[in-house]
Amino acid sequence: MIAAGAAAHSDHGRKPAILLKEVAEGVNKDYSIKDIDKLKAVAKRLCVKTEGRSDYEIANDIADIALNDYGKQTSEPIKFLSSYAPVKLKEKWKSIEKSLFENTGKITGVIPRNIDREIVDIMHRTHIGVDNEPLSLIIQGIRASLGDGWGGSLIATECQDILFGTPKVHTVEANLGVLSDNEVNIVIHGHEPVLSEKIVEAAQSSELLKYAESKGAAGINVVGMCCTGNEILMRHNVSLAGNELHQELAVITGSVEAMVVDVQCIFPALANLSRCFHTKFISTSDQAAFPGAVHIQFEEEKANDIAAKIIKMAIDNFKNRDSDKLNIPNIKKSAVVGFSTEQITEALGGSPKPLVDAIVAGKIKGIAGIVGCNNPKVTQDSMHIGLAKELIKRDILVIGTGCWAIALAKAGLLSLEAAEFAGSGLKEVCNALKIPPFLHMGSCVDCSRMLVLAGAVADYLKVDISDLPLFGSAPEWMTEKAVSIGTYFVASGVPVHLWPVPPILGSNEVVEILTETAKNVFGGYFVIEEDVTKAVDIMEKHIIEKRNKLIGA
Repeated sequence: MIAAGAAAHSDHGRKPAILLKEVAEGVNKDYSIKDIDKLKAVAKRLCVKTEGRSDYEIANDIADIALNDYGKQTSEPIKFLSSYAPVKLKEKWKSIEKSLFENTGKITGVIPRNIDREIVDIMHRTHIGVDNEPLSLIIQGIRASLGDGWGGSLIATECQDILFGTPKVHTVEANLGVLSDNEVNIVIHGHEPVLSEKIVEAAQSSELLKYAESKGAAGINVVGMCCTGNEILMRHNVSLAGNELHQELAVITGSVEAMVVDVQCIFPALANLSRCFHTKFISTSDQAAFPGAVHIQFEEEKANDIAAKIIKMAIDNFKNRDSDKLNIPNIKKSAVVGFSTEQITEALGGSPKPLVDAIVAGKIKGIAGIVGCNNPKVTQDSMHIGLAKELIKRDILVIGTGCWAIALAKAGLLSLEAAEFAGSGLKEVCNALKIPPFLHMGSCVDCSRMLVLAGAVADYLKVDISDLPLFGSAPEWMTEKAVSIGTYFVASGVPVHLWPVPPILGSNEVVEILTETAKNVFGGYFVIEEDVTKAVDIMEKHIIEKRNKLIGA
């Protein structure tokens, strides 16, 4: 599961890295570098020379470093990890490698050498007759997950910020009520924003807007679904139709002219469902074929033309709406989004000090990061919302990504007014900083933003991430990506709560390693708990212990 999850997120990162190189070399003219400040900030992290060089020369070097992290054959750590991970954490990983060798006589690596290699290594080890020892297998899983979190996912986030702009705080609307009864509705669903950025851009063109009007529509309404929705809403005023378990419901409204998908978390049944309505189900990736879909192959070098073609197909489909099947729920909420690491730092006045001061003063006990999916085994969004509200009631600030963030947006909790649900200390901090008690940090690959933020605070205090009052949770996890995410947080020193139970109960030794041994080795560990109050009790206890130790209480 870690191999599949790390592969999905890291392969996502490869595409914007390749695109950045093509833009830098002038091969692709449909895209450009939109955030020069982010370009230079990433260059500084990676020790890329900027003085006296053009933006495209700098971008080319960054792209080369990123792509080299996927394919280099030496044993040195990947460059993104060595450049972004906090000092104490890197020292810990090296110490663990040394200790494992001294105790077993076997070379056991923790720090990833190459993003792709660690995934291949897992697939080799799990072939029949290779690796049979639980700890050895788990450590390689950890190594691959770190290549995801501090590698592939981080590369995706940084390259996308450079190409499409670093998110800034703004307000959007969320839930099925964002669909329009008189406009052409295009739902963009999946995870990779390279195409969706162009669809958003093309939908604003006067030519296509006039074409929509000529077909009887009042306009073109592009909305997001799942993590592609998170990507475009973070950077644009694009509303959000829902998270993972909303994708079929959007089609059932009878209002969707086109459901445009790329990869990941797309239900195979959508093609058949769309045929029951007038919706065009359009696949675009060479990696994802859906029987019954209309396939329009996306090619980055033809991005503008392909985006226009997709939108035109949706417009042409507007006339096929069946008014008898039209049923758009009048439900939508405002959501404050766009909390990139840079925006959080800006809200704090440029450094982690105000956040640290609030923790020292006891106004905030600590921070919880909630991530992940919807799971059909859990009532949709119930644990996401229940856990989040219970945490802020106890003065614990909550940050998060993915389907959790969309759940909170739909519930109207990504708002300044949501501070009313918080304890008195957190409420005071939120009102002073003018932020909600829940911070939407992006799509699931943007869990890397949380790693970078934790690393910045750790370096500021000259401690390890495991010394910080932090806890993670994936309360409705479902995909393999969530397994990789949870593992790289544990390996980075953050304990992680999970529900439902992962498929590990066949081995008492594996359960012990992940829930007990990991605590002593990495500082992070897994906790399994279905009851929201009990889960928050565990999280709060850990956070208070770390806070008291940090401030010497």
